[in-house]
Amino acid sequence: MPSTLEKARKHITKKKGADASGALHQFSRDSKRLQTAQIRDERLEKLARSRKKRDKPLLERVAFFQEVSRENGGKALEMSTIQSKINEFVHQHDEEYEQQKKARRPGRPASAREDLLKVAIKELETEYEKGFYVPDLTDEVNIAELDRWEGSWAYLANLKWVKITKAGNVRTSSFPPKA
Repeated sequence: MPSTLEKARKHITKKKGADASGALHQFSRDSKRLQTAQIRDERLEKLARSRKKRDKPLLERVAFFQEVSRENGGKALEMSTIQSKINEFVHQHDEEYEQQKKARRPGRPASAREDLLKVAIKELETEYEKGFYVPDLTDEVNIAELDRWEGSWAYLANLKWVKITKAGNVRTSSFPPKA
C-alpha cells in the first residue's frame, strides 16, 4: 500500500517532469504538500505502533489458548481444564517476579521490571475474579476456527468469546473486549 508521501511525490514528478523533481522552492505549494504528506505518514505510523502495542497482550493470550487447544487435539475442553489453564496463564510471570525479588538487595526499592510484573500479575488476577476474557474452548467449531488463526487481529472477530470467572461462571462476550 503506497504511502501518502509517495503518492504526492509521484504526482509532483508527473506534473513537473522527472528532471525537475529536486528543484522545488522551499515555500512552494508542492513542497508544502510533500511536508504535509510526510507529517501524515508519520502520524499514521505512530498510531499503528500504539495500536499494535495495545493489542499485543490479547494476541499473546489467544496464542497461548490456541496452543492449549492444539495440545488437546482440537477437542472441546472441560471447564476444570480451562480454569487450570487460565490459572497457569494468570500466574505465568510469578517465577520471574520471585527471581527479581530475590535478586534485589535488602532495603533497596523494587526495580522497574519488578513493579511492572507485580502490576501485570495483579491485573490478571483481578480480571480472573471478575471474568477472564478467552475464546470459547468448550465449542469444537470455535476451536477449529481458533486453530486456523494465523496471528491477525481481524480474524479474531470470527471467534466466539466468553468471560470465565474464578467461581466457574461463564457468560458470552463480544470482540473486541470492553474494559
